[in-house]
Amino acid sequence: MTKLRFLVALIALLIAPLAFAVQPDEVMKDPAQEARARELSAQLRCLVCQNESIDESEASLAKDIRLLIRERIAQGESNDQVKDFLVSRYGDFILLKPPLKPETIVLWFGPPAMLVIGAFFVLRASRRAPTSAAALTADEEAKLAELQRKG
Repeated sequence: MTKLRFLVALIALLIAPLAFAVQPDEVMKDPAQEARARELSAQLRCLVCQNESIDESEASLAKDIRLLIRERIAQGESNDQVKDFLVSRYGDFILLKPPLKPETIVLWFGPPAMLVIGAFFVLRASRRAPTSAAALTADEEAKLAELQRKG
């Protein structure tokens, strides 16, 4: 019985991240519009959590943005119009995949550049490190032997 409980708990933990935060009261009546809203909200970053989409986030701001998306879709706006509105309001940071332009170049090339710079310094430090210990002088060997005898 304990194995079954463990298995159920494990499955629940594995499935939990797959659950979306969209509440039943947010869902649009038209399935095509709801699919568009879900597609858009999966592409947008939660400004509170910052590491998940607004589709997955439980934050109240994410819910507000999800509702705003659905409202604008219901008004007949295209996906690009909705996205452009949100970018004009919150900046490129709201996009999980920001466009490559001068303002976002650090977002795109910063992490790989830091990795290359770090690898360079590690390689440089490893080349400077002595590869073998210098041999002991006769005086040092005598002191070592005396210390080993004393215990």
